[in-house]
Amino acid sequence: MRILILGGDGMLGHQLFRRFKARHDVRVTLRLGRDAYEAYRLFEPGTAFYGIDARQMDALMQVIEDFRPEAVVNAIGIVKQRSEAKEVIPSLEINSLLPHRLVLVCRMVGARLVHLSTDCVFSGRKGNYCESDFSDADDLYGRTKFLGEVSESHCLTLRTSMIGPELSRKTGLLEWFLSQRGQTVKGFTKAIFSGYPTSELAGIVERVLVDVPTIHGVYHVAARPINKYDLLTLIRDRLHLPIMIERDSSFECDRSLDATRFCRDTDYLPPTWEMMIDDMAAHMEEGCT
Repeated sequence: MRILILGGDGMLGHQLFRRFKARHDVRVTLRLGRDAYEAYRLFEPGTAFYGIDARQMDALMQVIEDFRPEAVVNAIGIVKQRSEAKEVIPSLEINSLLPHRLVLVCRMVGARLVHLSTDCVFSGRKGNYCESDFSDADDLYGRTKFLGEVSESHCLTLRTSMIGPELSRKTGLLEWFLSQRGQTVKGFTKAIFSGYPTSELAGIVERVLVDVPTIHGVYHVAARPINKYDLLTLIRDRLHLPIMIERDSSFECDRSLDATRFCRDTDYLPPTWEMMIDDMAAHMEEGCT
């Protein structure tokens, strides 16, 4: 399959590329020039479009028209941890407008669009959210991501959350945790997570592209809910990290998603957290960040 990954240097994007490149004709778009990525030894000649600013739709359209993909995976987003997440215009351009512009371009070339959304479209006050629940996010990130969700017949929006190694920015939970060696950190027992390691999520995206090409609309993609204390403990023990974790129940947030509909329509059964952390750790130990 000819697949174009937008945001190939992101937390999920580079894992998608690693997984897809052996089995598919795959290309990625990257924000910076070639020199910025040489140290990673990941993007071979001819596999990347460099210097692509997703806000410049003419350049993005040219990439899509030149490559003529069968599927486009939009892994671009301004995430909560970045300073730009507090800026209205960039957040609207990338999180809200870009996916809808991609809908039109993909329709023109006959490509399917898979767009990654987030559990942050919900406030976290309730938990176990299903697709029909009202998006009650009260921050700019959650609201702009909700506005960017697409559901046309050739489009699939996956609401999910993720954890995994990063190439450069290193702003996510895992990279923060890895930087705490020799320290004591808090593990929130009432902060509930139901996302996936990016190594598993990449396989899920491949599954919907190859095995279930007709599903469309908005779907929740979620693992068994786990609290952040237990999640960090699993990671620490599997990676043998010298980090102390203190239980803390002062912070409450439950953005867990009900993925019953996705599992039914794709015949997918989530692995256990132990299995997924083992798989993530194995990738990291092999040098596959």
